[in-house]
This record gives sequence, C-alpha cells and structure tokens, in this order.
Amino acid sequence: MIIGAMNTTTHTTSGTLALTHWGVIRAQGEEAAKFLHSQLTQDTLQLGSDQARLAGFCSAKGRLLATLLVWKASEQEVLLALPAELLPETMKRLSMFVMRAKCKLSDASADLQLWGLAGSLAEQWLGDAAPAQLWGRRERGAASVIRLPDAVPDSTSGGSSPARYLLAQAVGTAGPDLPTLALTDWQWLEVQSGLAWVQQATREQFVPQMLNLELLGGVNFQKGCYPGQEVVARSQYRGSLKRRTFLFELDGLQEPVQPGQEIFHSEDPGQPAGLVASCAQHGSQAVILAETKIAALETGSLHLGSVAGPVLQQRALPYAITQDAI
Repeated sequence: MIIGAMNTTTHTTSGTLALTHWGVIRAQGEEAAKFLHSQLTQDTLQLGSDQARLAGFCSAKGRLLATLLVWKASEQEVLLALPAELLPETMKRLSMFVMRAKCKLSDASADLQLWGLAGSLAEQWLGDAAPAQLWGRRERGAASVIRLPDAVPDSTSGGSSPARYLLAQAVGTAGPDLPTLALTDWQWLEVQSGLAWVQQATREQFVPQMLNLELLGGVNFQKGCYPGQEVVARSQYRGSLKRRTFLFELDGLQEPVQPGQEIFHSEDPGQPAGLVASCAQHGSQAVILAETKIAALETGSLHLGSVAGPVLQQRALPYAITQDAI
C-alpha cells in the first residue's frame, strides 16, 4: 500500500480544550506506586517528579482494559488519567487487587480538571512550564503540565508538528487564556499523534503492541510481573505479532466513523482485517488509527465497514514501525 501525504480540511491546531470526557483516578498511600507497579505495563516505582508515563492495564490474557497517563503528585499520591467512560470499571478492577497494600483508590475527577493544549499559542502561554521531552512533566503553580506526543505535520499546520500538552489543575481554577479548540480539532491532532487510547468500544480488543504502545514508551519489558505480562512478553520476543496500528485517511464519508468499527480487505471480504481504534472526522473526511493485519497492507485495499465501504488511504505515522518492531 502506498503511503501518501496527508490532505486535510482546514481545522484549528492551536488553542485549548477542557477534556470533560476524561477522568482521574487517585492512588494514595505509602505503597501506591508499588501497587500500581504490580498492575500496569509501566515502571511506577522509578517514576520521577519531572515525568509522566504512558501505561496499559491488561487482563490476564494480555488484552488492554485501559490505557492511562500516570504521574506522581507527591511521594504518596499517584494520579492516573484516562477516558471517563472507562474510569468506574478500571477503578473497580484495580481495587480487587489492592488487598493488604497500603493504597487507597478514589475518583479524583471532581477535584481535578484536565485541559488539552496544542500549538504555538499553547507553547507561548506555558512558557518555561512547557516540557521539552515527550512525557515530560513540569509544574505551573499548583498545576501539572505533561508533554503529549506531537501530531504529524499536515497542510493545516504549515509543515510543523503541533506540540500537545495535558494540563491538570484544581477544579474552579481559571482555564488557560487561549483560543478554544473544538473537540473534533483536538481529536484530529490526537489521531495524527499515533496514540490510540482504549475506549469502551475497543476494550479487551488489543494486546499493547497492537496499539504500538511500546513504541510510544508505554511498556517496560524489564519490570516485574503484572496481569497479562507473559502474553505481552511472548508477543514481543517470539515474533508472533501479526497486527499493528496504522494511520489512515478517508474521504467522501456519508456516515460517522466509530471506534470499534471493522475494517475489511478487498482480497478477503468474508472476515474483518482490522478494527478502528481511534478516529476524528470533519464533514466527509476523517483520519483514523486502525489496528490491522500487517500482511493486509502489502496488496489490495482496505475498506471501512465492508469491501464496498470507503477506501482507507495509508498515511505516515509520526514514529517508525521498523521490521524489528514487526
């Protein structure tokens, strides 16, 4: 499949958005980091105050129940941001394993407001509080600022990669003094960053590598055990991974694209070749991150919904999927 340049409709790439569709879990206690270390794909014991980390929470079969952004608010308080629709069941399942650990889990969404910031105006507003490195964390007063993956350049960004940040601050604090981003604009940038967050429609559909989680720094293969660790490690070291997430563009859409929607290959119309992991749409045009069979990219074409559906045009991700990674 030929990878072409992104041809997008005009949309805003600089400003801010209140992420009301996200929530925060608070893990508090002297063993909070130790407990999370035993549950997530990420090392939380060595998590420094100047960094955040992407992590996965898996089932015993190695399938992602949630993807989370993790950072320490203090030595005895770890915060986990994730889509709000997954928060109740994620917290409930984590709570099942707390047992005698000195850690208490609670929903901190009523205490903390999350904001998405993007582009040059956001960088100017943040000033010295803007982390330079991916997953870097800095403080802006009492708020935390975390660097998210940049979006791949397109025609609307003048060839630059719009920087993206997460701002976590107390509820009731004035929001960033920036132009407002529409949710679709933020989602568009998010998809172009190559990071697909697990959603309700895609829960338990992917092992971490299917979403390229380890390429984004979300899996630590040197840490100790966690639920599904054997499956995740086997996928990495035995070369058994046959599926990855790729970036695609679609034109001429008549209906909205939805996470969890199936992808079909022109040469094998009877069974799905992949699944939409994340999507953003402006009118009849959309960008999607779709997990698909690697072999399906070699010949034929991929289509949304059925082989009679819209054709997926592959676009370049902002990071490389090398042969070693495949």
